[in-house]
Amino acid sequence: MGPVGTTSVSPPSSSSLLSDLLRESGGVAVVDGGLATELERHGADLNDPLWSAKCLLTSPQLIRSVHLDYLEAGADIIITASYQATIQGFKAKGFSQEESENLLRKSVAIACEARDVYYSRCIESSSDHIADGRILKHRPIIVAASVGSYGAYLADGSEYSGDYGDAMDLEFLKNFHRRRVKVLADSGPDLVAFETVPNKLEAEAFAQLLEEEDINIPAWMSFNSKDGVDVVSGDSLPECVAIAQLCKKIVAVGINCTPPRFIRDLILSVKTVTTKPILIYPNSGESYDADRKEWVQNTGVSDTDFVSYVNKWCEVGASLVGGCCRTTPNTIRAIYRTLSSRSSAPS
Repeated sequence: MGPVGTTSVSPPSSSSLLSDLLRESGGVAVVDGGLATELERHGADLNDPLWSAKCLLTSPQLIRSVHLDYLEAGADIIITASYQATIQGFKAKGFSQEESENLLRKSVAIACEARDVYYSRCIESSSDHIADGRILKHRPIIVAASVGSYGAYLADGSEYSGDYGDAMDLEFLKNFHRRRVKVLADSGPDLVAFETVPNKLEAEAFAQLLEEEDINIPAWMSFNSKDGVDVVSGDSLPECVAIAQLCKKIVAVGINCTPPRFIRDLILSVKTVTTKPILIYPNSGESYDADRKEWVQNTGVSDTDFVSYVNKWCEVGASLVGGCCRTTPNTIRAIYRTLSSRSSAPS
């Protein structure tokens, strides 16, 4: 379900998806920011095992609105509201297999619809930049279908520990994710985004699924770290990145949902293992209390401080930059402006 009609700009072909985007954007593309925390800021109650996926049921128009906010803030890539959307999670709520799969498809449809609406607004606008700060600029826009980890489905914070227990094995993880990945990939996104991957085992599961299910669109894989050295499980970051490097269907690899202060050293670590574009979308630096299921207020950095890191990340190798939890359209707008001024500066 890509852009349709005369109002659309076709996304790049799968084979050159990111290279085309990066060339169009001057070498660094902008990823969107936090979705769930932005939905909450607009009044959504996400105190539920489905988290942001709950809005697929209760307020899809709000998801579309947040996607549009990010596009108008300058994001080149929007990530669907499927991070915590799983067939198993929907079935636990009483939905059938077919209904569960349709909700996954709906997450992609909403993002594609937001892209179409955005393109329409671009045509209606006489300027790339509107007085209220909105950016209405024709450019390739990628819809990335989010696939969260098994720990995200558990809704117990274990995507921040990567501890799935000694009994966990590769086949279990592949079978858990298999149908979900296939349905999302076949729903019309441009890319599959494996996000907040907490351990090496799940990275292997995702890489193998791409081959086994003959997924015909590219993917990225991003890990999270709580010490700035290893992934959250304690597994070696270079060993995890090496799995992505060996998978031809993975076109970018990097870090998400990790405090900004750790990102530069993590990029340097990722660079030792991969030749693929490096993807960076940190959280705001705030701490998450898994027991209370809430972010600890005033423990993060301001948008100004967050954006002050961006040039340093790009200098050491980041090609895709955005935000994760607790970042907002204002954060993304500031990143867009920083990158715009960077690309227009003399070399």
